[in-house]
Amino acid sequence: MRFPFRDAKTTGLVCAVASAICFGGSGPFAKPLIAAGFSPLQVAWLRLAGGAVLMLPFALRHVRTARRVPRLLLGYGLFAIAGVQVSYFAAIATVPVGVALLIEFLGPVLVLGWIRFVRRRPVTRSAALGVVLAVVGLACVVELWGGLGFDPVGLLLALAAAGCQATYFLLSDSGPDVNPLALVSYGLLLGAAAVTALAQPWRMDWGALLGDVELAGHAVPALFAVGWIVLISTALAYLTGIVAVRRLSAPVAGAVAFLEPVVATLLAWALLGEALGPVQVVGGALVLAGAFVAQRAAPARTRAGELTGV
Repeated sequence: MRFPFRDAKTTGLVCAVASAICFGGSGPFAKPLIAAGFSPLQVAWLRLAGGAVLMLPFALRHVRTARRVPRLLLGYGLFAIAGVQVSYFAAIATVPVGVALLIEFLGPVLVLGWIRFVRRRPVTRSAALGVVLAVVGLACVVELWGGLGFDPVGLLLALAAAGCQATYFLLSDSGPDVNPLALVSYGLLLGAAAVTALAQPWRMDWGALLGDVELAGHAVPALFAVGWIVLISTALAYLTGIVAVRRLSAPVAGAVAFLEPVVATLLAWALLGEALGPVQVVGGALVLAGAFVAQRAAPARTRAGELTGV
């Protein structure tokens, strides 16, 4: 009886790592599209709309869930899906992918800040330590002592992505449990619908999708980049993440998800030539360590990282 258990755990771990890798590729493959002339809103819409179409069969299977918890699904679609995607893609238009994603992973820290200072509930010493580590790491990542060399608007947008993620977890803190497939499929549908009004895809230069974008110094079909962020960084990323959560415990799957910024940083270096300096690498490690400690210290229902990758 032990062998199937071990096989399930192994499958879950493989899926968790695969999910982190898939999510980590969204920024490095989206940024060339933005550089080619597509707006961050348009790129976010392409990803969300494409993912919504691919996940539509799961939405049809869970219509009852949509009727039972419409507000929770709407919150997930607007904040964890649309808000995070739009803010993140807008951020990477002006700041490095790795920097933007590291800031986004401050979501658990923001959750703890809300619990402590707004709800006025006590937090543990380990939680406070996590916050301190993350803040010190963030100062190193943005090289605060050098006069904030990155675009401040881009940094604020990355922080907005973290805020959107944290907002969803706070909204769902007292909500009922929902099937992950229903959560993701309806989240993508509602997120795509919301972004449609802003992106106005009918005004997009669709012919540009038949052209090329620059990736790793080479001309690559734009449709390849779109296909990657839709098929790999959305559909496959969420599906493997769901399997990981079901085969592993949610905290373990969430811990493995912290590989995502590492993968994104490495891909951004290899494909976009965006390299972080030694101090920024150390700062990134502190941010992830602090966010991980904060995640573990947060109440169980507000722990980030289960299905929250970008």
